[in-house]
Amino acid sequence: MKTLLKIFEWATLRIERGAKEKNHLLYKPYSNAIIAKEPTSLEEEIKEIRRSGSNRDLDSAPEFEMSDIFYFARRGVESIMDDEVTKRFSAEELESWNLLTRSNYNFHYISLRLTVLWGLGLLIRYGFLLPLRVTLAFTGVGLLVFLTSLVGLLPNGRMKNFLSEKVHLMCYRICVRALTAIITYHDSENKPKNGGICVANHTSPIDVIILASDGCYAMVGQIHGGLMGVIQRSMVKACPHIWFERSEVKDRHLVAKRLSDHVEDKSKLPILIFPEGTCINNTSVMMFKKGSFEIGATVYPVAIKYDPRFGDAFWNSSKFGMVNYLLRMMSSWAIVCSVWYLPPMSREEGEDAVQFANRVKAAIARQGGLVDLLWDGGLKRGKVKDTFKEEQQKLYSKILVSIHVVTIGLALQMSS
Repeated sequence: MKTLLKIFEWATLRIERGAKEKNHLLYKPYSNAIIAKEPTSLEEEIKEIRRSGSNRDLDSAPEFEMSDIFYFARRGVESIMDDEVTKRFSAEELESWNLLTRSNYNFHYISLRLTVLWGLGLLIRYGFLLPLRVTLAFTGVGLLVFLTSLVGLLPNGRMKNFLSEKVHLMCYRICVRALTAIITYHDSENKPKNGGICVANHTSPIDVIILASDGCYAMVGQIHGGLMGVIQRSMVKACPHIWFERSEVKDRHLVAKRLSDHVEDKSKLPILIFPEGTCINNTSVMMFKKGSFEIGATVYPVAIKYDPRFGDAFWNSSKFGMVNYLLRMMSSWAIVCSVWYLPPMSREEGEDAVQFANRVKAAIARQGGLVDLLWDGGLKRGKVKDTFKEEQQKLYSKILVSIHVVTIGLALQMSS
């Protein structure tokens, strides 16, 4: 399979070169920093606006002026143009076509050879690879449910733990084959140990099987119904996974207590957590929730980076359902990714949970070649908190109030 991927990579590079010679690139290179400017304070920018609009400046006119609105309007437009958040929840843009999709508004005819190659690829992916992968997926999930239920009947002990690990590894590796995943693991000496917490950046639901096919973990999640609920109930019989009821998830203290009790038992598997809480498009790492960093356990950071040339692993949950998403991945060429196990990290003296989370996040972003962002991934579905707007209002009012106080003080001194 790796040889086929190299041939495919060589072919796409050749096609890309030919496309560039004809000026027919399907995707334009993505560029950052649309607006380049020196960072300035709110006070300095409002002063500049007032100078350009009238003869008065901020010092001589501390009261509100209509022209001040232009500062906030301009910042709003700049934020929309240089939006760092919204574009993290759409598929990563490629410089060249990866022979997977062809849309009416993006496709440009390049050559007959490329069209024939795409047609052959379509037959191979949907006629041969997809049925084989679907069969493997059903086999892996079916064996996971059946075998973990059997292991769950055994009494607790070394034999049960041994069989549970073997069953989980075997079934996860079958599921990995169902995606034709080509995974490269780096620095395996840093793999998570029992009694610790493994944290990783989150791109796709398959992040779980990508990591679990190389080692066993205790999963953390909300209890579901349907097929997912059947899988969860069978898994927890063989291994101490941590499943929460919907009402319990909102109780931070209860969640922290359950996690703390788990990591205190050094015989239990390391907990696997994705602190971002949502899937990001393989280009960046967003804010880590501090809950898993308040426990005080050793944290084992893991960086996951997918190669988008062979298949897009990002799950845009607002656009695709789970079944549709899995079919899209199973009909791609392959899922190619690299996994880096980073050295374990512990909370330093005087460091709070937020600072610790940011330090771990920065290490993951640096190793995976990802952009380190401070924004909350919850903005994918929610609105910006009112506190951000109130912060700008406080800054503006503070400027007017402070200057007004200074002006009154000078007037009193002159009158006296």
